[in-house]
Amino acid sequence: MSSIHVLDDSTINKIAAGEVVERPASVVKELVENSIDAGAKKIEVEIMAGGTSFLRVTDDGKGMTEEDAHLAILRHATSKIREAADLQTIGTLGFRGEALPTIASVSRFSMKTRPAGSDLGTEVVITGGKAPDIHAAGASLGTTIKVEDLFFNTPARKKFLKTNHTEAAHISDFITKLALSHPEIAFRFMNNNKMALVTPGSGKLYDAIRAIYGKNVSDSLLALALENPDEGLRISGYITKPSMLKSTRGWQTFIVNGRIIQSRAIAKAIDNAYKSMVPKSGYPMVVLCLDVPPRTVDVNVHPQKSEMKFEDESLIFKAVYKATLDAVRPAQDLGLQRVAAVVDRPSVQMTQEPMHFVPATAPAPRPVSTAGYAPRTPYEAVHQGGFVPQGSGTVSFADAQKEIAASRATHYPVYEEAAQNVAEAGQGGATMASADANAATAAGEAQDAAAIAAENAMLSDGAVIPIGQVNRTYIIAQDAKGLYIVDQHAAHERILFDKFSAEADGIPSQQLLVHQMMTFDAGDAALIEGHADLFVHLGFRMEAAGPRDYRLTEVPADIPVAEAEDIIREILTNLHDLHAASAAELRKHALATTACRAAIKAGEELNFQQMQIILDELSRTAYPFTCPHGRPTILKFSTDDLAKMFKRTGFDLKK
Repeated sequence: MSSIHVLDDSTINKIAAGEVVERPASVVKELVENSIDAGAKKIEVEIMAGGTSFLRVTDDGKGMTEEDAHLAILRHATSKIREAADLQTIGTLGFRGEALPTIASVSRFSMKTRPAGSDLGTEVVITGGKAPDIHAAGASLGTTIKVEDLFFNTPARKKFLKTNHTEAAHISDFITKLALSHPEIAFRFMNNNKMALVTPGSGKLYDAIRAIYGKNVSDSLLALALENPDEGLRISGYITKPSMLKSTRGWQTFIVNGRIIQSRAIAKAIDNAYKSMVPKSGYPMVVLCLDVPPRTVDVNVHPQKSEMKFEDESLIFKAVYKATLDAVRPAQDLGLQRVAAVVDRPSVQMTQEPMHFVPATAPAPRPVSTAGYAPRTPYEAVHQGGFVPQGSGTVSFADAQKEIAASRATHYPVYEEAAQNVAEAGQGGATMASADANAATAAGEAQDAAAIAAENAMLSDGAVIPIGQVNRTYIIAQDAKGLYIVDQHAAHERILFDKFSAEADGIPSQQLLVHQMMTFDAGDAALIEGHADLFVHLGFRMEAAGPRDYRLTEVPADIPVAEAEDIIREILTNLHDLHAASAAELRKHALATTACRAAIKAGEELNFQQMQIILDELSRTAYPFTCPHGRPTILKFSTDDLAKMFKRTGFDLKK
C-alpha cells in the first residue's frame, strides 16, 4: 500500500481554512470584501459573542443565480479572474476561490442570494464541510451569509481564540477600515444587538471619518493631496494635526487601489514628516488613499492580502512624505485658527477655595519694579493690575475702560488709523454743535468707539489678538471664534527653530569681546573635532587652546551669551545619543537644542507688543502645531466650548 495518498476535500478545506480563516475577523473580511466586489451600496454586519457563535453579513449587491451559487461553494471558483495573467491587473479586493468552502468547512454555514430580475432566490446550507443542501427560497435582493458556531468541529483552533471582547474588537477595527476605504457604501455594524458603527455612505471620506471618530477628530483634520500624472500616482485622504495623537498606529489606515494594507514605507514616510512635531510616543490619525497603476504593485505577497509590494518603493515613500509635509504646512491666510489644538470635552469644576475680590473703586496696585518689566502703555498697565490714572490711588471701572480704549488706539496701527478716522468725524460733528466741551466729549467717545470698532474689525478679519498673560508662562488670546492659550516658550522655540532652519548659509553669529574658555573630556573633544563644520553652521566658532580646551570666539546672534556653553554641551549630548545619524538629523537636533535654549522661558513677563509678535510669527511658521520636541504650542476653546463650560444653552454671540 502506498504511503502517499490524496487528501479528501473536507480535509483540504480545513487545511486551507488555516490560512483563510484565522479568527472571526477573517471571516468578516472575506465576506464583506465579496459584498463590496458585488457592487453593494449597503452592508450590514451582525455578530454575537465576538463572532464565534453568530455572524451575519447582509448586502444589497447584485446577488447570484442558482448556478452561480452552486459554483461559489466549490474550491478555486471565482468570478474575478480567468487566467494567470489576470493576477497582474487585479482590480477587485479578492479573487480567492476557497473563501466560502473553507468558511463552510469549519462552521454551520448558510447563504441566501437573489439577483435582480429573479422572483426567487437560492439558499445554500452547509454544516462542517458536509454535502451542501441547495434549494430555492425567498430572499431579498443581494446576498446574506450567516456563519454560526465557528470552529465547532476544530476545537484545537477554537481554543486559541481570544476573549469575545477581543475578537469583537478585531472585527470592529476591520469594519472601520473598510468603511473608510469605501465611503460610498453605508455600513452598519451591530455587536450583541447594539449598534456599534454607522456610516452615511455619502461618498465623502470626511463624512465617514466624522461618523466613526466623532467631531473632535474631524475638526482637527488636514487634507492630503498629491498627484503625479507621469507615474500615474495620486494621493488623497486626511491626517490629524500633530496635537491629535494616539499611542499606537491603530487608527492609521492605508488604502492602495481600494485595498486596505499595511506598509512600512508609508508609515515611515509619515513618521519622518512628523518627527519634529510629535512626541516620540505619539502617532497621528491617518486615512491615506493611494492610487497607482495595478501593474506597479503585487498583492500576492501575503496570504491575506494585507501587505503589498511596490515596483518602486522609494517613489511611494517620497510621494507620501511630500503629501504629509504639504498638509501640515498651514496656508498663510488661515493663521493660527487652523493649527490650534481643539480642547476635547472641556470640563470645569467649581473651586471650593475662598475667592477674594478687590472693589473696583479701591484696588491694591501692584508695584512695578524698575529693575524688571515695566508696562510700556496704559493699556498694558491696566491689564497687569498696576496702573493708576493721573496719580490717583484708586481707579474706577469707567476710567479703566477709557484708558484701555485710548491706549489701544495708539498701541496698534490699525487702532490708531481707525481711531483717527472716527475721531475726525466726531470732531466735525462737534464743531457743527459749536460747543468746545461737547466737541471734546464727542471726540473722546469717538476715539473709544474707534478702538472698539477696530478691535471688532481685527476679530472679524480672523486676527488673533492677545488679551494677557497667565503665570508669566501662557499667552491668552482671542479671535472672533474662540479663546486661545499659547505656551510662550514652546511657541518661541518653534519660531526660532524655523528661523534657524531657513538659514541655508548658517546661523548669523556675533563675535565675543571677551572669549570664553571651555574644557571638555576626551569624548566631547573628539566630537567637536569631528563635527567642526556643524558647530560653525550653528553659529558657534571655537578654537583649540589645548588637548581638551577650546576658546569660544563667536556665538549665534539670537542666543544669550551666558547660555552658550550650556547649549554646546547639550548639543554634544545629543551627538552622543544619535550615534550614526545623518548630517541632516544631527543638524535638526542641534537646531532644536539651540532654539530651546534661546527661546523665551516660562516665567518671563511679556508686554502686549511682544505677545502680538509671537502670535504673528507663530502663524507664519511652517509647523506651528508644536515645538521641535513635539509639545503643543497652542490650544483652542471655541465659543461653543465656553458656552458648555458655563452651562449656557442656546448660546448665540449675535443675540
